[in-house]
Amino acid sequence: MSQQRSAKNLSPEATTRLTDDDVYLLNEGTHFKLYDKLGAHPMVRDGQEGTYFAVWAPNAKQVSVIGAFNDWNQDRDLLHPRGYSGIWEGFVPEAVKGTLYKYHIHSRHSGYQVDKSDPLSFFNEIPPKSASIVWDLDYEWTDNEWLRTRGQTNALHAPMAIYEMHIGSWKRIASEQNRSLSYRELALPLAEYLKQTGFTHVEFLPLTDHPFFGSWGYQTTGYFAPTGNYGTPQDLMYLIDTLHNHGIGVLLDWVPSHFPTDEHGLGFFDGTHLYEHANPQQGFQPDWNTFIFNFGRNEVRSFLISSALFWLEKYHFDGLRLDAVASMLYLDYSRKEGEWIPNRYGGRENLEAITLLKRLNEEVYRHFPDVQTIAEESTAWPLVSRPTYLGGLGFGLKWDMGWMHDTLTYMQRDPIDRKYHHHNLTFRMLYAFHENFVLPLSHDEVVYGKGSLLGKMPGDEWQKFANLRLLFGHMYSQAAKKLMFMGGEFGQPTEWSHDGQLEWTALDLPLHQGMHRWVTDLNHTYRRESSLHEGDVDPSGIEWIDCQDAESSVISLIRKGRATDDIILVVCNFTPVPRPNYRIGAPRGGYWKELLNSDAAIYGGHDWGNGGGVEATPIPLHGRTHSVTCTLPALAVIFFKYSPSRS
Repeated sequence: MSQQRSAKNLSPEATTRLTDDDVYLLNEGTHFKLYDKLGAHPMVRDGQEGTYFAVWAPNAKQVSVIGAFNDWNQDRDLLHPRGYSGIWEGFVPEAVKGTLYKYHIHSRHSGYQVDKSDPLSFFNEIPPKSASIVWDLDYEWTDNEWLRTRGQTNALHAPMAIYEMHIGSWKRIASEQNRSLSYRELALPLAEYLKQTGFTHVEFLPLTDHPFFGSWGYQTTGYFAPTGNYGTPQDLMYLIDTLHNHGIGVLLDWVPSHFPTDEHGLGFFDGTHLYEHANPQQGFQPDWNTFIFNFGRNEVRSFLISSALFWLEKYHFDGLRLDAVASMLYLDYSRKEGEWIPNRYGGRENLEAITLLKRLNEEVYRHFPDVQTIAEESTAWPLVSRPTYLGGLGFGLKWDMGWMHDTLTYMQRDPIDRKYHHHNLTFRMLYAFHENFVLPLSHDEVVYGKGSLLGKMPGDEWQKFANLRLLFGHMYSQAAKKLMFMGGEFGQPTEWSHDGQLEWTALDLPLHQGMHRWVTDLNHTYRRESSLHEGDVDPSGIEWIDCQDAESSVISLIRKGRATDDIILVVCNFTPVPRPNYRIGAPRGGYWKELLNSDAAIYGGHDWGNGGGVEATPIPLHGRTHSVTCTLPALAVIFFKYSPSRS
């Protein structure tokens, strides 16, 4: 018979990490730094190295730590209950940094027994293996200057051009079985690439540990552990540190809405539905075959808000993008009549999820006022990006899914038909400032048979590239932050595949080179010209000149900065018909320098333009005292900047 070593026989030092106050706050739902208390924490007790373990499993009758150190023997290292808190804790001498472990849980119910990964582990094995790893988060950061000033980078009046990317498929090493770059291998090349192309931020698809690589991270099991596919926690810290030292903000795609059903994960954790609702009409998401968190449970609120703060504190992320917020807000999300349970007022709003999201945003901005939270919310839920004290959900920004859908629908049409769908271009201005918006051309638009952005564009090869340059130029002219999925910046020819890498060889071809230069110049111009970003979430930052020329499929608008003379005029021609001598109203007389022209030869265009600029004359038009006559190239966008002189 194996020797049993119960934690209850250890000295009091073994349980000093968890205080009575911690227990109280967890059960109250207001402990938001669980990562400092629960999980596995290497320590020295009485001169001996080991690890303190603590796990919440209130319906267990016995919990033990198993691992190579005890031959995975479930009877050796027993944890003991902390009163009636539901927490089991203890110190195991043989478990040191690098040790593999799981919790063996013997439930009070029906004799159910299971081996579980640690919900608060800092590191896990690479799937399909599923053990947790005792680890620490020691790292010497060098980004103090970035942290000191990042509030300026993340401010709503600052430029925000986000490069969304999946780490595992950005670049791969073909000579090494097509493996992905590690966090450390990626750090410097990515930082230099983003700096050169002018993106202000990178947003990583979920890096939280996930058992199925093909989920891209959206089926999370480790809410406090980065995926080990690309290295250790310290390797990820090095990547973020490097990006910060190159002036790049780093956002994490984070998934609090649902989690997978893998046996080693959170589901049915202690023989009961601990993290998820027991009723499948509330606790199961049919779209993704995943469990839904029980947002009304106090300990679950503590768990999720702790996870959000963990990535901001320990990994220095500059913001969180919350996935699938609509699935949290609506009880009938993707459900038919009779398949969901109304709230206590008979409505379809998930009141517990609303409370959680509000508190989460309050806590994030309380602890980190210089970051941003961003909601992927696909409905017209009101006040998503407004403060909770005004009745909002408290997010800093929200994806404008309506703009994405309307614009891509319009751009995919044959230009001869676009005049009949002009409202797809103009409708956004009716709601553009109801929220603080991000315009997303994300990974969701280039998967599952949808093709690449370039592939969506109509016409021959030249027209496809011209249309895509026009799409990007139109996007950057709008009042909102910008997001582009990797590969879009050079016109990736085919849709994204997570099992390969981007088609970097396309950059050997002139039209793709031109696209890359166009996006680079758009980014740098957007950052340099305050009129293109200061009013991104302010109605005073944009005005139509003419939004009614449906017959020609032309729109024109003004972007304005805070300074009186800080004005940029933008004209878009969505047809393949060049329009010489096209007159539009101008807000003032003087010279208007041609700042950007997507038809320039360096971008792959025909090089139609305006000789460097145009002069506004005192001929009233479109409600303006002056007007300009310009040449509009086919399928092109032109940015003119007001200049008191021709210099």
